[in-house]
Amino acid sequence: MRHFKLTIAYDGTDYFGWQMQSDKPTIQGEIVTVLRRLTQENIVLHGSGRTDAGVHALGQVANFHTQSGLSAAEFQRACNALLPPAIRIVDAEETGPAFNSRWSATGKIYRYRIYRGKVVPPMLWRYVLHYPFPLDEPAMCEAATRFTGIHDFTSFAASTGSEDDDKERTAQREIYSAELIRSPDGEELWFTVHGRSFLRYMVRKMVGTLLEIGRGKLRPEDIDRLFELKDRSQSGPTAPPQGLVMVEVSHQEGWRLGRT
Repeated sequence: MRHFKLTIAYDGTDYFGWQMQSDKPTIQGEIVTVLRRLTQENIVLHGSGRTDAGVHALGQVANFHTQSGLSAAEFQRACNALLPPAIRIVDAEETGPAFNSRWSATGKIYRYRIYRGKVVPPMLWRYVLHYPFPLDEPAMCEAATRFTGIHDFTSFAASTGSEDDDKERTAQREIYSAELIRSPDGEELWFTVHGRSFLRYMVRKMVGTLLEIGRGKLRPEDIDRLFELKDRSQSGPTAPPQGLVMVEVSHQEGWRLGRT
C-alpha cells in the first residue's frame, strides 16, 4: 500500500463545502471521483479540516492510500487535467503510513478579507466581504489580539445541530496568533488567525464580533467577557463565507516517506 499527501487550492463559491454529500457538489467529492477514476479503487480521501460552503483554500491538505503505481507527480498532473478549474492540486507527495492530514496537523492559518473601498473590483467580489461603511479599526485591531491564547470558544462557534453533541464536545481551543491589519494596498482589512484547530464557523463568528466592535456595538474588552459567558447569542453574527480562505496547514515532522 502506498500513501499520498495532496495540497489543494480551490474557489469554494460554487461548492457546498469540503465534505462529500450524495446530492450536492463538494470539493472532496470532486477529487474522490477523479482519484477513483485514475486508480479504479474505492479511494477514501481524508482532509485536514472541513471548509464550509463558499469558503476557499490556498493550502488545504488531504491524504489517501492506494495500490496504484502512479507517482505523486503523475497523480498531480492527472488530477489537474480532470478536475474542474476551480480546484487545483498544487502539490503531491508520497508519504509514510503514519501521516494523517487531520491528526498530524499542528496548526492551521485562516485569513478573512474585508474590502473597504467604495466599489469592489469584479475580480475580487467572490473573495471578500464588502464593507465600505465607517469602522473603528484601532478598536478592532486591539480586540483581535485578545483571541490569542487558550480559551473556551463556545461564544464563537455554531451549534453542531445536536444538543447531546454540543454538551460532549470541548470548545477549548488554542490560538497561537491573531491580528487585524490593512492589506499592503490599503484597500482591505485582513484578519489572520493561526491555531491548532477550529470549531464550526469559529473564524467567521470572530470576524462578525470584530465588526460589531468596529461599529461601536461592542468594546475590545468584551472579548474576555464573551469567553466567560459561553453564549453564542451574545457574540457578533457569523460573517459571510466568501471572505474566508484556509491559507496553510502545518504538520509535525517525520511524516515523509521512510520516516515515522
